[in-house]
Amino acid sequence: MLVMDRPRFREVLDSIPSYKPGRPPAPGALSSYKLSSNENPYPPLPGVMDAVMRAAASMNRYPDMAVVELHARLADKYGVVVDQVATGTGSVALLYHALQASCVEGDEVVYAWRSFEAYPIAVGLSGATGVTVPLTAGARHDLPAMAAAITDATRVVVVCTPNNPTGPAVHRAEFDDFLAAVPSRVLVVVDEAYREFVTDPDVADALTPAKERANVVVLRTFSKAYGLAGLRVGYAVGPAPVIDAIRKCSLPFGVSSIAQVAAAASLDVEPALLDRVDALVRERGRVVNGLADQGFAVPDAQGNFVWLPLGDRAVEFGGFAQDRGVAVRPFDGDGVRVTVGEPAANDRFLEITAEWRAEGEPTAAAPEYATTF
Repeated sequence: MLVMDRPRFREVLDSIPSYKPGRPPAPGALSSYKLSSNENPYPPLPGVMDAVMRAAASMNRYPDMAVVELHARLADKYGVVVDQVATGTGSVALLYHALQASCVEGDEVVYAWRSFEAYPIAVGLSGATGVTVPLTAGARHDLPAMAAAITDATRVVVVCTPNNPTGPAVHRAEFDDFLAAVPSRVLVVVDEAYREFVTDPDVADALTPAKERANVVVLRTFSKAYGLAGLRVGYAVGPAPVIDAIRKCSLPFGVSSIAQVAAAASLDVEPALLDRVDALVRERGRVVNGLADQGFAVPDAQGNFVWLPLGDRAVEFGGFAQDRGVAVRPFDGDGVRVTVGEPAANDRFLEITAEWRAEGEPTAAAPEYATTF
């Protein structure tokens, strides 16, 4: 029998977890809701669909690889030059590019845990080793501990604010102290995918150091507040040398023509965007208050989601909700992230949590956030 050699892959793939997208709700007689992927429940903003339809007529052509119009619009919006803006297929793609540009085997990347589940994947694929720092008891970044975790091998530190999936945002004073403690040779990547939903008056302004310091870059996206998750377009703002390195690692023609046009059109109707954000923030407050009334300990919610620190019962609750027509995002051993959706979806979710409590299920204390993923 002929024995064939198999293609060989990098050994690091054996230790990298697969990304798990939010599940759709289970079909059933009742209306169902997907609250598992932090999507905006509202359709595209007024005028955006018309722009998309016009752009679709040219889909036989390659997109503008330089993303000239959108880069110019973003540069004008944030008071920077075009060389300080990069775009990619979502903010997560820009994180991949930043790590690819910065890291080789033997390097280290520091980030909080639990945080965005793509981080260990992106870090592992870059060849670097992830150094995870546990969240505090309030599900917040422990910035002093993250600064202390930096070694000579550290190339990048990632700060997620508001933190996905737990919710709290990094505060101004602690962030300033953190930046002062980070060596200038270490790149600080600030993931602000949910920045538009933040109402905390003490939130850090990461754009200012991104304009003034050589080692800070901010990632944002059109997927969440702008409701363009299906088109995949995010952007980075930072020092020109950092942006140039990110651009060099980007896939050619990665951001489609339709995505570029939709993002630019969304910038034209930002007053409507703010109305929707305000509505979601109000719903977020209603959900948080409802959970508190039921006895749940919910960390400060600054994104378009809430966090239930259910510990070892997270997966159990995920199935409980799934069976009742609502898909949520359980993280085994830690908790459950639930997107703030339309009012009817939030009503159903609160009914489910009330039923969970009524059946005698205790509210778990907030877990100690482990350093493993």
